[in-house]
Amino acid sequence: MPILPFKLNQDRRHHIPKQKHKVMNWREYDASLRQRGSLTVWFMAEAIAGWRAGPPTTPGGQPWYSPLAILTGLTLRAVFRLALRQTEGLIGSIIGLLGLTLAVPDHTTLSRRAKMIEVPRSPLRHASEPLHLLVDSTGLRLCGAGEWLLEKHGTKTRRSWRKLHIGLDAGSGQIVAASLTAKEVDDGAKVGLLLDQITGTVASFTVDGVYDQDRVYARVAEHSPEPAIVVPPRATAVPSGTATTAPTQRDRHLQQIAKYGCMAWQKSSGYTTRAPAEVAIGRFKQVIGNGLRLRTDDRRATDVGVAAHALNRKVGLGRPNYVRTA
Repeated sequence: MPILPFKLNQDRRHHIPKQKHKVMNWREYDASLRQRGSLTVWFMAEAIAGWRAGPPTTPGGQPWYSPLAILTGLTLRAVFRLALRQTEGLIGSIIGLLGLTLAVPDHTTLSRRAKMIEVPRSPLRHASEPLHLLVDSTGLRLCGAGEWLLEKHGTKTRRSWRKLHIGLDAGSGQIVAASLTAKEVDDGAKVGLLLDQITGTVASFTVDGVYDQDRVYARVAEHSPEPAIVVPPRATAVPSGTATTAPTQRDRHLQQIAKYGCMAWQKSSGYTTRAPAEVAIGRFKQVIGNGLRLRTDDRRATDVGVAAHALNRKVGLGRPNYVRTA
């Protein structure tokens, strides 16, 4: 018996060779990676002039800081994984080092304005061209007293978390849609939240097998005319009643899998291009973190939008252009 039991049939297993790629623009990509970690911060003249809120237009209390100031603070907080009080100190130190005479928003203002701030969306690479959308989801835990109780007293608590849904542009690698839902929500039920954030047409919609639902096909077809919906059917999937006379996209997927096999269908349908969505989720958890620190769901949704906007800025600095060599 070998030391590792799962290696028992190693000599009879089918081995898939690992792909090898070569980065063609390594000089530019290497420079972009260094720039992603740069701490250089500057304030343009327009930003300095727009730091304070505009003149009051309605009676009652008025905000002191513009949405730009609040968005700047929330972005620094997301990138450096800081609490609100530490974010206030970071903004104050940056303004002091730059020699500017700007007021610093306090942590309570950042928390209060976080639930009403509008996060700008990253512009599409080619707004006139149809979008190839890759969708995936993951879980983000809620940071709170549960971790402290477990570490201090050994108390077992039920961990709470939220589900993050993202829509990725396959061409540019930008997160064009993001939403935060409860953990009990089915992935297919929230496809509309992502599609509503996309103004252009969707040429293809690629997801994993958990989205193999009739309502997903109907919702995507409602958003864009004749999109290519690439969803691997479930193992128990059966063709529709009109599969022989008027087959749907799902029926054609089933026919191709039955005729050529699952691996051949993945290559011909383009399902193999879904990997960047998983890479984007890994990048989100590595750079931003896998937890949500704010207390309410509306503030958490803003936090996720700000984090996605910051990641898009990082990705926009440069991406590798590679070719497969083996």
